[in-house]
Order: sequence, then structure tokens, then C-alpha cells
Amino acid sequence: MIFGTEKSDSINISIEGKTFHPSKNIENCQIAYLPQHPFLPKNIKVRDVIPIYFQEEKKQDALFYDTLIAKITAKKIGELSMGQLRYFEVLLVGSLDHPFLMLDEPFSMIEPLYKIEIKNFLNKIKRQKGIIITDHYYEDVLEITSKNIIIKDGRSQNIQNKEELRAFEYLSKNST
Repeated sequence: MIFGTEKSDSINISIEGKTFHPSKNIENCQIAYLPQHPFLPKNIKVRDVIPIYFQEEKKQDALFYDTLIAKITAKKIGELSMGQLRYFEVLLVGSLDHPFLMLDEPFSMIEPLYKIEIKNFLNKIKRQKGIIITDHYYEDVLEITSKNIIIKDGRSQNIQNKEELRAFEYLSKNST
């Protein structure tokens, strides 16, 4: 709903005191969105995707010279592992000039190496951007976030740790 892809009966969003309507996101370039499922065309090479997103050479170089991306630039998107693809998508979306990011399931179903690198990247950019993450891998989320909210019965509740997740019945009482 925040990004404008789902309808709601009512939504009230403000960014720095200014009312913001999700349908205006694309023209206002406020929020960059990473969907849960891969979004890049499978038949295009990694090296050909980067210039589509960034015309500025400095931004292109930042991606081309990333140690993990440099190893896969000649591969087609469809040849990448889920971790490689997700890492590349997070770097693309996170490097856009938008002041806010919405990331849907950035940690799901990927190799530990790429989880670590995604966390490192997000920890680096969170000083300049607001980041909203939805992910069932709550431990990964808790490691990098500064504010956590769970929505239960239509109400938002601040969460600090796993014990509070248990209290709001997101985790079972017996979970470790």
C-alpha cells in the first residue's frame, strides 16, 4: 500500500511533514521498491543491466567494481543463484537516488554469504536513506534495524527483540 501497488480503504503517509500519496511515488521518486520476487529480465547480462539504471559513470563503477558483482558481470540474470540475484537487485535498488527504500523479503532463500553482504550494504546506506524491510527472517532484520514494528490485529506495535515477538505471538513461546 505504501508503494501504491496495493489498494487500501484509507492511507495517510507523510515524509518530512509533507503528505505523500502512494500513487505519486513514481513521479516523485521518493521510494525505491524491491519486490519479493525477481524482477530483472532473465536473458540480459548483468553488465548490460547496470547502464539501464545508472547513466553516471561513478555509480556504474561502484556496481561493476563490487567484488561479488565483478565475478558475475558476464552472466545472464537467469544464470545467477538466488543469492547472487538478490544481492545484485538490492545493490541496484539501494543505489538509486530515492531517499527511501522498501525491501520485500531481501533475506529469503539466499546463501549466507549474500545475506552478510546485503546486511553490510544496508548498514552502510541506512545513514543516508530510510529503509523499510518486510521479511520472515526476523533474526536478520533485527541485526540491522534501528526500529522494528509488528502489525497485529490492524495495530502497529514497536518490537525490540525476540521476547517481544513471542509476546505478540509472532513466535511460539517455545521457539529459541
